[in-house]
Amino acid sequence: MARTGYTLPVFAAAAAKAAFLHLQNPLETLSEVSLDLLPERAKIPVQQVANIDDNSALAITISDPGDNLDLTRNTPIWAYVKCQARESEPLILAAGEGLGKTAAGEAAIYQYARRLFDANLLPLIPENKTVTVSIILPEGRQLAQRTSNEAFGILAGLSLLGTSGISQPLSTEEHLAELREKLQIVVQKHQDLVFCIGSHGMNIAQQLGIPESAIAQTGNWIGPLLVEAGLRGANSVLLLGYQGKLIKLAGGIFNTSSHLADAKLEIISAAVVKSGGNLAAVAAVLGAKTADAANKILAEQGLESPVFSALAEAICEKAQGYVHKYGNVALKIGTVLFNRQGKIIAQSAIAPELIAQILPKIK
Repeated sequence: MARTGYTLPVFAAAAAKAAFLHLQNPLETLSEVSLDLLPERAKIPVQQVANIDDNSALAITISDPGDNLDLTRNTPIWAYVKCQARESEPLILAAGEGLGKTAAGEAAIYQYARRLFDANLLPLIPENKTVTVSIILPEGRQLAQRTSNEAFGILAGLSLLGTSGISQPLSTEEHLAELREKLQIVVQKHQDLVFCIGSHGMNIAQQLGIPESAIAQTGNWIGPLLVEAGLRGANSVLLLGYQGKLIKLAGGIFNTSSHLADAKLEIISAAVVKSGGNLAAVAAVLGAKTADAANKILAEQGLESPVFSALAEAICEKAQGYVHKYGNVALKIGTVLFNRQGKIIAQSAIAPELIAQILPKIK
C-alpha cells in the first residue's frame, strides 16, 4: 500500500506554528504540532525549535511527501517568526533564502499555503501584535534549478504551491492501475482518444472542441497507457502535450517523470541537426537551462516550426513502435505540442485527421 505524505506548504505552516508556540512558552518542548489542513487535520513532526531572542524564534521541519517521487523529500524547512507591536495586519508572510519570489518581488506563497497560515496562526496572535513569518529553504535555490520555476516567473527558489495538504503517491504502480481502469471506461465510449499532458492541455482541448469524455488522464505513464489503449481496441490517440514533457517520447522515454530520465535538451538538439540547424544553434540549445529557454532560442532563430514539427513526427513514430513492441497492435497516434504559455507550436501531419474523427461525435 502506497504511503501518503504532505505537501511543502504544510511543513512550512507547521514550522511557523511551532516557532510561534515556542515563543509564547519557551519551557514547552515541541516534538510535533497539530495542523488544520483544510479540512483534514494532521500532526506534523518538528525537528528543532529555539528562541532567538524574547521576540523571535526559529523552528525546523523536514519535508515528507510520502511515496511520491518528489525532489523536496527530506528538505529542511525553516520558519523564522518575529512578534512585535500591531502594525497594519496581524500576519505577514515573507520569503527568506531559498523561497522563490515572483518577478514583482512578491513571495512565491500561493492561495492554499496562505490559507494554511491564516487558519493555523491567526487564532493564536494577540490583538495588539503582528507576527512576521519568514520561510527559509536552505536547499531551495539549488533544488529550483531542477524545476521549471523560472519559466513560471518564480525566481531564486521553490514556491509554496498546491491545492491540498495531502501528497498522494501519484507516481506509484497503484496509480498506474487506477489510470488503466479509468482509460478502460473512456475506451468504451470513444475509440479515438486524447491524452492531455501538461497544465494547459485541458484548456487547449476545449479550444479545439474536444469533448471531455474522450480525454484520458496519463500522469507520467504515457507509454503503458498507449499500450493499454491499443489492447482495449482504441483506433487512435492524440497526444496533446506541453513540449517540455512530451518531447521525451521522441527520445524513447515513455515514463516522463523527471526523476527517472530527462534528456530534453539533447532530444531537441538532435532535432535541430535533422532540421538543418547549424552547430551554433545546437550549442545554444545545449546551453539552455530549460526546454522553455531552448524553445525561445529556436523561435528567435526561426527554427521553432521545423524543429518541433520534426519532434512531433518523431513522437508519433516512436510511440507507434512502442505500442507495437509491447502490445503487438497497430494504433494511430498524432501529436500536438504547445509551449508553457499554452500556444500550439507544432503538430504532426496526422493530428488534424485525428481531431476531425473526434469532433463529429459531439455534433
